[in-house]
Amino acid sequence: MGTPSEKFFLGRQPILDRNQEIVGFELLFRSADIDHAVFESYSHACTHVITHALSSFGIHEVLGGKFGFINVPLGLLLSELLELLPVDQTVLELLEMIQLDDQVVERCRELKELGFQLALDDHEFDAANPGIYSVVDIIKIDILLTGMDALPEVVRQLRKYPVKLLAEKVETVEQFQICYDLGFDLFQGYFFARPVVLNRRKLDVSGMALLKLLQQLTMDATIETIEMTFKENPALSYNLLKLVNSVSLGMREKIKTLRHAILMLGMEQLRRWTQLSMFAGHDSRGMNHPLLEMAAVRGRLMETMLRQLASRSANDERAEAAFMVGILSLLDILFETPMEEIIVNLNLNDDVSSALLRREGQLGTMLKLAEKLEVTDFDAVTVLLEECGLSLDQLLAAQLEAFNWRSSLVGGEEQ
Repeated sequence: MGTPSEKFFLGRQPILDRNQEIVGFELLFRSADIDHAVFESYSHACTHVITHALSSFGIHEVLGGKFGFINVPLGLLLSELLELLPVDQTVLELLEMIQLDDQVVERCRELKELGFQLALDDHEFDAANPGIYSVVDIIKIDILLTGMDALPEVVRQLRKYPVKLLAEKVETVEQFQICYDLGFDLFQGYFFARPVVLNRRKLDVSGMALLKLLQQLTMDATIETIEMTFKENPALSYNLLKLVNSVSLGMREKIKTLRHAILMLGMEQLRRWTQLSMFAGHDSRGMNHPLLEMAAVRGRLMETMLRQLASRSANDERAEAAFMVGILSLLDILFETPMEEIIVNLNLNDDVSSALLRREGQLGTMLKLAEKLEVTDFDAVTVLLEECGLSLDQLLAAQLEAFNWRSSLVGGEEQ
């Protein structure tokens, strides 16, 4: 990955539309060697880190067909290096410390003509900025900084311009609802991954069927038993066949029957698609469900990290356990049911159970690392990497593998 001074962290924060489907990711890069006592943010070294990062991996791998929102300090905004970015997939976010003067407005017009989309980051409305408001596509408003009480007036002022409004730092479902009702177009924050276990809702029929199927697969049940579970649940069969057919398996023919699907996939793959279809089949969002995105990346990331640690001696069962922990770790959110109740329905070994319930053991530590990476808490990631015995290069390689694998799952459903 180049010289030590070029090592960096990569973070991805999902951006959702009004249907709560993922439309893009904010990409966050931070040099691993910046002394945070000196630099409060990475923006001073931003240009070097971003350009190095872009030359290190394909941005398409990281974005999987979605938009990439990239923070741009003034130096990078005025530089030709921006032309390295894929125009049709990039939203340039002007950092809030940039003075929105005539030079900046003119440069924004040039970038728009090249085809880039533009956003203002952490923006506070100022009537003296009509020039920039007619050029940019998206205005990001930090709802915590602005304050919920002030939001209606801010929205009213900005609605005069042809811009989309993005609510940033949306951490609760209540905040999402307020911003949704105010007419925000886009949402960034982890409200969709927060537990809302208020009334301990019982698992619905399809959820129970999936858990039953997963238990059978974990216990190596016969093909006949597994096929019967599908036959008892037509919706489950439909979702699984849809998912299997959307995956690039290098097959010449579509899978038509359940038995065909089971035989073609094999038990290990079937177990994976069962885990994923809990998310993909849960509601109309399907493959763009943000929890599926998070769970799939967690699972593959943990599996890849475990294989890296064990090198060639990685036991498939152990790697499969790592994948399973990543995928299952969000089921309590998906089904609005405590994790203890979900685990009771599955025949999981102690390693997997203690990782899911208490974040204990090697798998628990890896799960914590995946969680900290999602919220771009790079300081915590540094400590957990050391605990896991992994290098930053290995982490980045595992992330790229996970993002790429997740992108390969969407098949014909990608936008």
